[in-house]
Amino acid sequence: RQHEGPRRVKRAWVIPPISVSENHKRIPHLLVQIKSDKQQPGGVIYSIKGPGVDEEPLGIFSIDKFSGKVFLNAMLDREENDRYRLRAFALDLGGVTLEDPTDLEIIVVDQNDNRPLFQQDVFTGHVVEGAEPGTCVMTVDATDADDPDTDNAALRYSILDQGTAGMFSINATTGEICTARPGLDRETMGVYNLTVQAADMSGDGLTTTAMAVIYLEDINDNPPEFTKEEFSMEAEEQVAGVDVGKVFVHDKDLAGSPNWLAKFTILEGDPEGAFAIRTDPHTNDGVLSLVKPLDHEVRDRFELTVSVQNEQPLEPAAPSSPRALATVRVRVRDVNEAPVFRENPRRISVLEGTPPGTPITTYTASDPDTHQLQTLTYALLYDPAGWLQLDPHAGTVRTKRELLHPSAFLQGGWYIALLLARDDAEPPLSATGTLSIEILEVNDHAPQLQPPTGVLCGRPGRGGTLLLGATDEDRPPHGAPFHFQLSPQHPQLARNWSIARFNVTHAVLAVLAELPEGPYSLPLLLRDSGTPPQEQQQLLNISVCHCGREGTCQDGVLAAATAGAGITLGALLIILGSTILLLVLAALGALRVRGHRRALRKGLLERSGDDMRDNILNYDEQGGGEEDQDAYDINQLRHPELFCPRAKPPLRRDAPLSSATPPGPRRLPNSPSDIEDFINEGLEAADSDPSVPPYDTALIYDYEGSGSVASRLSSIVSSLTDEDQDYDYLSEWGPRFRRLADLYG
Repeated sequence: RQHEGPRRVKRAWVIPPISVSENHKRIPHLLVQIKSDKQQPGGVIYSIKGPGVDEEPLGIFSIDKFSGKVFLNAMLDREENDRYRLRAFALDLGGVTLEDPTDLEIIVVDQNDNRPLFQQDVFTGHVVEGAEPGTCVMTVDATDADDPDTDNAALRYSILDQGTAGMFSINATTGEICTARPGLDRETMGVYNLTVQAADMSGDGLTTTAMAVIYLEDINDNPPEFTKEEFSMEAEEQVAGVDVGKVFVHDKDLAGSPNWLAKFTILEGDPEGAFAIRTDPHTNDGVLSLVKPLDHEVRDRFELTVSVQNEQPLEPAAPSSPRALATVRVRVRDVNEAPVFRENPRRISVLEGTPPGTPITTYTASDPDTHQLQTLTYALLYDPAGWLQLDPHAGTVRTKRELLHPSAFLQGGWYIALLLARDDAEPPLSATGTLSIEILEVNDHAPQLQPPTGVLCGRPGRGGTLLLGATDEDRPPHGAPFHFQLSPQHPQLARNWSIARFNVTHAVLAVLAELPEGPYSLPLLLRDSGTPPQEQQQLLNISVCHCGREGTCQDGVLAAATAGAGITLGALLIILGSTILLLVLAALGALRVRGHRRALRKGLLERSGDDMRDNILNYDEQGGGEEDQDAYDINQLRHPELFCPRAKPPLRRDAPLSSATPPGPRRLPNSPSDIEDFINEGLEAADSDPSVPPYDTALIYDYEGSGSVASRLSSIVSSLTDEDQDYDYLSEWGPRFRRLADLYG
């Protein structure tokens, strides 16, 4: 036997890779024939497996199982699948493997069957105007689906069309587009449209095209320029915050950009800053406006020098413009102006009590229209107290009535009036002036003693003092401090009395010697601190009382009574008369009300044909209701003597046998005025006689039967003597039965 070692694969069974061109049109096409070294005529069966045979895509390859020839049955596309790997098998007729499976690789050879494709149809790029040559703008990019390792996918780029300028070039290998020469100007041409081409086979094969759009970005290389050198405008005087006119400019740069937006400046002709100029953002024109009112009488025309420039600084290479300055002439139009009070408000001072007709001031206005002859007239617009009169032509203000103080029309001592000045233009204009008049205080009132009476102890020292006060209708400085002193006309008062200052408005009256009880009248002299001072002698009525241990009045009632000694007789008579009159009116009112009540009650009883007591029905039976009219006869209450003759009344079962019989029933009064009084009198009589109260004896209304849980009412009258009945339980029934418990318990 031969030594078994690694099997040696026969050379005929090893199949090298097979190449076939894509898009091969001769179908079927013999690719290869495989053979087994163990081939016997008619004794070997060949087969192949793999993609293109029994796997997707199916049916591309097939084999003759007896001859081993492999055929191509369909056109191949390298872009879909560039190679196929199959497995070849050799079996005998019985299905036994003769050879180990071997690999069969089929390589698809590329053909230039795909054009290049740009990534997009339109490429967009931006470059600033004036860019230097060689400034790259953008890159166009294309792809080719053919084999990248062959010339089929070798692309070259070119510019087919860009106009006549030839401002751009393209890198043939990378597709990068750059500027080719200087002179890019957005104001001349802002957009360039280039047609670019990509070709495979290194530029000699299939081609495709796309558009490259290049936008030039604006730079500030054009200064703004006025459309003309001079502008004329007209403005009204005495107005502000209005537009006067426009100055027009032109800028070639991109509209709306900072390179286009203009900025204006007033260089000369407006020293007081009456004008301002701003930019209209939509039109880029300059708008001249007034920020201060003009006065035609002061200046009737202005000549302004205005400059213009961009918001963004101009490029250094940009040329300067000779039309960056313009002259603006403004004429001031004269209009009618309102009068003006130069001093507003006018403040003056007037003494109170100034007599009517006294001139206090001349308040006039001036007319700014000096170039027009106009006449001013005056009128009082506001004079709340009617104190003033005004000369309509001269503006002289006089007093119409005496100016008084205090007054409800004064505000902090000031009187406010309004004057109106009007010109005679068409239409007329007016102005209002404020006249503030200070009413100066005049010391025309003397201080008044407050209060004019008092009570003090008649013993010197402790308790023998009284605090005095005073008031003054004048305002400071014509009021306090006040000066108190005993009347110089009665020097003898200083032996018993003294006055010392307490503060600016009060003083202390003191007793110097012990005085008997009683009333005293002390003449005092009071003086204020005004200029000149005002003084007045007044009486102080004092009641001297009996002093207690503490220095106070011992008998307060007596002191209060004697304190009234200072009241005048007339005042006392008025007080007494008023008191008596009030008492008489109160008594008359009470009598009238009582008489009205009695008459009303009597009238009700007489007018009613039925007694109110007729409405008492017998409701003790449970079921009668309104239809049960078996009521008590009310005539028994009206005329008891008819139904109860003077005979022995029935004896109460619960009354003691030894109880005395009460007298006969009471007669009804001849003329009863109040039914309530009648009933109350009868109730009082029944309460005072517990033995036989008339007509209110307890009655048995119903029998509840034996064995009732509640106590029977009949037990109250079940016997004739107290020995047979126990009333102690009445004390347990509560406060309402306390009287029964006291009577029978």
